[in-house]
Amino acid sequence: MRSVPSAKTAPKNFDEYVATQPRNVQAILKRIRATIRRAAPAAEEIISYRMPAFRRNGILLYFAAFRKHIGVFPPIRGDARLEKALSRYAGEKGNLRFPLDGPMPYGLIERIAKLRVRQDRSKDR
Repeated sequence: MRSVPSAKTAPKNFDEYVATQPRNVQAILKRIRATIRRAAPAAEEIISYRMPAFRRNGILLYFAAFRKHIGVFPPIRGDARLEKALSRYAGEKGNLRFPLDGPMPYGLIERIAKLRVRQDRSKDR
């Protein structure tokens, strides 16, 4: 039988993180993971601050499940059209909150990941 981390122990990988979530949220997290993976195929998947994250030269983004929303961090800057499209999801400090009681904007999440990849590539130069 597989051991699932408790709220007091940090998950070691994405699968452990997902296993701690309700079934309906597990499916959303898996689709977010796949969406980011397509946009950032060279990124490494890690757990940081007890959340799933994707990293290349630095952290591309974190995402996490909360009781009523999926959070995406850090705040998105550098693309005015994307920022406008995300404005209704902006929470405290500009972090994004995608409500679980509505459709998940996977297209926006893909745009976020692609922007963060472009921004990360500028660190290569």
